[in-house]
Amino acid sequence: MCQFGAWGMKHRNSHLLVGYWGRLRRGRAVPDQSDVDPRAIKRMLSFVFLLDAADPDQTHYRLAGTSVCDRYGFELKGARFLAHWEAGSRPAIAGLLRQALALKQPVAISSFGNTPEGAVLEMETVLTPITLGGSTPTRFLGITQVLSDPSPLEGRPIAYQRLVGSQFIRENEPLANHTPPASPPGQRTLRSHPKAPHLRLVISRSKPLQANFDMDDAMRALVERLDIVPAPVASLVTTK
Repeated sequence: MCQFGAWGMKHRNSHLLVGYWGRLRRGRAVPDQSDVDPRAIKRMLSFVFLLDAADPDQTHYRLAGTSVCDRYGFELKGARFLAHWEAGSRPAIAGLLRQALALKQPVAISSFGNTPEGAVLEMETVLTPITLGGSTPTRFLGITQVLSDPSPLEGRPIAYQRLVGSQFIRENEPLANHTPPASPPGQRTLRSHPKAPHLRLVISRSKPLQANFDMDDAMRALVERLDIVPAPVASLVTTK
């Protein structure tokens, strides 16, 4: 299995998702899918997806945000997660999924994404294990972000990804300095783009649920499709 632990998480949204996952646990090893409230992660929801990993070798998408689907060029619901990865990376990715479920820990995966035209993008995927009404996690709430210049993706899908490194992460993992890994031989490197503004998750459990914004149709559909029970008030606050 490929395991390189020095690089750490780089995108702020990765930290936000892991922080949200940790808050949902409330003393448990992992949270349950019914605890997830899309309204609490509204600003990054289009990059979020849900995986069914009961069989890590056949892991598939249950749901995926619009930006994730656009990134690969098709609707991902029902598609195999390993299909994005080159053949040489698939056994290692399946092994990482198994280990994350067994350890009940999030895993961060660094990769290169290649477009059909040969452009190379640095990517980061974070997978946080969750249960589905039981004590053993069988699913992942995940997020995928492009760390380098996304302009080559305008109207073009990612054809495949190649695993570069991975790390099992702690909730207090510091934001790593963004030093892109070496580009594959013979392929051009893309410059890094600025990170998203820092967002702080604020949760109050002493008050009834209050939505701080109206849900659009896509948000409402996601809530309904996940059979989500309204959670205590949760909101994202932008900080400078």
